[in-house]
Amino acid sequence: MKLGEIVLLKTSHKGKIREFITSVSDEKFHSDFGMIEMSELLEKSEGETVVSHMGQTFVIQLPRMPDFFRHAKRTGTPIMPKDIGMILGYTGLNKNDTVLDAGTGSGILAMYLGSIAKRVLSFEVRDDFAEVARENIRRAGLDNVEVRCGNIVDEVKELDEKFDIVTLDTIDSATIVPYIPSILNPGGFLVTYSPFLEQTALIRKAIAEIDFFEVRTIECIERAMSFSDRGTRPSTSRVGHTGYITIARL
Repeated sequence: MKLGEIVLLKTSHKGKIREFITSVSDEKFHSDFGMIEMSELLEKSEGETVVSHMGQTFVIQLPRMPDFFRHAKRTGTPIMPKDIGMILGYTGLNKNDTVLDAGTGSGILAMYLGSIAKRVLSFEVRDDFAEVARENIRRAGLDNVEVRCGNIVDEVKELDEKFDIVTLDTIDSATIVPYIPSILNPGGFLVTYSPFLEQTALIRKAIAEIDFFEVRTIECIERAMSFSDRGTRPSTSRVGHTGYITIARL
């Protein structure tokens, strides 16, 4: 491991997995399971173990986006990985894309987008939310994601660059749609996320007045399976509806 490298320390306690995200340094890492000299990791590789002064063994891993999702600071209900997967899959986001994101929140979607795209510019209207998002993004080691504090309704009119994908998670999405063609590259995608059908209907109406193609509104319902000695069935505890995703191509 290298100095400054972000790591996931994972251990098991009473049958439950406990994990911590930190970075390799010359300092000590403290948890309920003891102290670890983080400098020891300089002589370790991913998949090896390190032992705390209390004898607790931790496996060293490199964190991925699902890990950062679980450990991110929250400013509200974040967009879920199942919905992010739909966005990534239907837009075909790639390493050459530049993305405009509005409604940063905790920065979860911006982080997932930034882990793939060349650059992400994200707008958040609240200063406190923007600060939390920046901290989450910094912790994930992403230097290609920029969070600006501002109202996208006003900011979109001042933008002088083009984007390959625009994602909107804001109550004002329908108001912003008419400005999208001026900032979206030909063949680019507009994606909106809304928890309510009424808001989604307004978005669809706004999109219908512009020459977008391949317009679709979808919902992803995730159902986990429960396995036991008695049998196998869908889990009775699950996340149901989260939001409606509308995707349109210019």
